[in-house]
Amino acid sequence: MYATNHLKSISFLFALLYTSNLKTMSKPTNFVLIHGSCHGGWSWYKLAALMKSSGHSVTALDLAASGIDPHRANEIRSISDYFKPLRDLMADLPRHEKVVLVGHSLGGLAISQAMELFPSRISVAVFVTALMPGPALNISVLNREDLALATMLMRPVPLFSEEDMSKELMLSNDKYGSVTRIYIISERDCVINKDTEGWMLKTNPPHEIIKISEADHMTMMSKPLELWDHLQGIVEKYVC
Repeated sequence: MYATNHLKSISFLFALLYTSNLKTMSKPTNFVLIHGSCHGGWSWYKLAALMKSSGHSVTALDLAASGIDPHRANEIRSISDYFKPLRDLMADLPRHEKVVLVGHSLGGLAISQAMELFPSRISVAVFVTALMPGPALNISVLNREDLALATMLMRPVPLFSEEDMSKELMLSNDKYGSVTRIYIISERDCVINKDTEGWMLKTNPPHEIIKISEADHMTMMSKPLELWDHLQGIVEKYVC
């Protein structure tokens, strides 16, 4: 086990050296990474290292009561409170700056709200095996289709009601719909039901769907190099 982990660490270090030599091949970009339920910005550490070594700006944000955010879970009264760190970050961006938003799992809800509130500040939004509501696919419908959603909102008690989430995630074609959306499927994801995921993508189709083979739900940990390769391709294709 030690030898296997040691080899993985060495391989990852070589990957960092390799990508640092290729940093001129892609546009310097400002990435904002949003974690899933019960995690924090720390969950992106492998991907963030690859991004920084390639010359990009990276913010792996902690949502409220997550990671090192000082709030306690019992202080978060609504999903609006939970998303507030992302809203604050977007509101404080320099006037002409745009970001690439990347949301994992439950983080898809947070970046969806940001797309509605700050569409002109987002170059592209990437949903990594994430919940992706839309103007024609609200949280109430997603909740009925996938009981896993209810489980993902337990920390350890349910903080966010369906009514609360539906109120905060009212998405429009004019704003949310104006942002380019990319969805990344993790082939071996056992958290999001594959039938529900397929139905979600059919009901609320993104501009592009990408599949990462052999990746589990924690794509950024199980396949960071592959995820980074696809994100670089997305930047080259969609970011002006």
